[in-house]
Amino acid sequence: MEKQNDYNDEEMTVELELENGSIVNCAVITIMTVENKDYIALLPLNEKGENEDGEVWFYSYTENPDDPNEEPVLDYIADDDEYEKVADAFDEYLDNCEFDELVDKDEQ
Repeated sequence: MEKQNDYNDEEMTVELELENGSIVNCAVITIMTVENKDYIALLPLNEKGENEDGEVWFYSYTENPDDPNEEPVLDYIADDDEYEKVADAFDEYLDNCEFDELVDKDEQ
């Protein structure tokens, strides 16, 4: 796939407003680039800050390069093929994380 940026140095969260008007706090898992577009993987959290079902949400992700202080824009991925490519990239990201954890444990 494409490059993937790992932002897990500090846990970041974002608040998403859903179509029904409710607000969901989500942990940012990673931001990845697939076919020259950026996407964000989010883990929705309940009121206790936990994720109970392991569900992950994907959105396209854009930042304003002229204003780094401007809030990034998250957009729904409507195209099924595009969504599948992002999901595959995320699976590869998870595989790499698991491999890194195994290597780190072996080095200790």
